Amino acid sequence: MSGGRRREDLALHSQPHPVANGGGALRGSAWGKALRSDSSWDDKDEFLDVIYWFRQIIAVILGIIWGIVPLKGFVGIAIFCLINAGVLYLYFSSFQQIDEEEYGGTWELTKEGFMTSFALFLVVWIIFYTAIHYD
Repeated sequence: MSGGRRREDLALHSQPHPVANGGGALRGSAWGKALRSDSSWDDKDEFLDVIYWFRQIIAVILGIIWGIVPLKGFVGIAIFCLINAGVLYLYFSSFQQIDEEEYGGTWELTKEGFMTSFALFLVVWIIFYTAIHYD
């Protein structure tokens, strides 16, 4: 029993390091596939994770921009929602060219991780706006 566990440990540690082999392992990763157009997504959860994390990155970037540019109120929220949903829709429908029906339809992909990114956006926006423009 411990011999089998030892072989598994050795197999885990013998995996090539992404930096050591010139980034070859990174090309096969989810982020490598995410940045290439029309990638093949065998694991649906992997693609949903990419959508989720892209949405979080967009939320942080827009929160910083909205905080630096003294944008306030409903206009800022509405523009965030349009940009966030629009960019991700263009990403999965045009760039990745996936079949939305495999993931439950366009609406399911559009709302994947949206509320979390909205909360993150608000926190970043408030922090930057307060730090820069509050007297």
